Amino acid sequence: MNAWAMVASLWAIGAVAMSLGWWWQRRHDNAGIVDAIWAGGVGFGAVFYAALGPGDVAVRVVLALCGGAWGLRLALHLWQRVRGEPEDGRYRHLRSHWHGHQGKFFLFFQFQAALIVLFALPFLAVAFNGRLAPMWLAAGVAIWLLSVAGESLADRQLARFRADPAHRGRTCREGLWRYSRHPNYFFEWTHWFAYVCFAVGSPLFGWAWAGPVVMYVFLRWISGIPYTEAQALRSRGEDYRDYQRSTPMLFPWFPRSPSRTETSS
Repeated sequence: MNAWAMVASLWAIGAVAMSLGWWWQRRHDNAGIVDAIWAGGVGFGAVFYAALGPGDVAVRVVLALCGGAWGLRLALHLWQRVRGEPEDGRYRHLRSHWHGHQGKFFLFFQFQAALIVLFALPFLAVAFNGRLAPMWLAAGVAIWLLSVAGESLADRQLARFRADPAHRGRTCREGLWRYSRHPNYFFEWTHWFAYVCFAVGSPLFGWAWAGPVVMYVFLRWISGIPYTEAQALRSRGEDYRDYQRSTPMLFPWFPRSPSRTETSS
């Protein structure tokens, strides 16, 4: 199977999965399921391309393990939030803005199916890699381990903070969240550089850069930070504005002191 046929097949599978997700959100009034399906779909893409790709077997095994494990962990984490909490504020706002129009929600879900294909392009590049130098394999594995561990830690710290009723209406400033307003997004972004390393030598190497480049654009300007921070300002108001003034947005660094914050504002 050539590359374009593999892409088309993944798109078709993603479209079916997102159609089922749309049906589920219609019954449960919770569009957050789209995030879990997206993560699981991209992770499935890694395994799918690894199984069908013509590249070196060892490289494809690493791809299936790393991409599949990343997608499974993130999908399960998001599913637990969808199943155990009310609809995320971002989607409640969207539901209100669209007046619950299910046709628009269906198109939104299908757009996410296309994004599965887009974000799986680095996996396709790796699946076509016929040979990978050990140094690039080691670098990719190291980046993957550090990034997934960091994202998992950030997710656990936030979940623990949110689980305490005393923290309702307050912003998490514990652990990694003291140094970045979005440490989970930061490690999610760095994770994609692992596949750039795995794709060195592939005839489709350029496609591997779609991971870190497109992820950064989406997180920084489209669907990540802008929506998350808008919802945080709606729900936490001045407490979150103070957090914005004192804490770096994405790249971790030491928080600014109150005196410095007041001077700069």
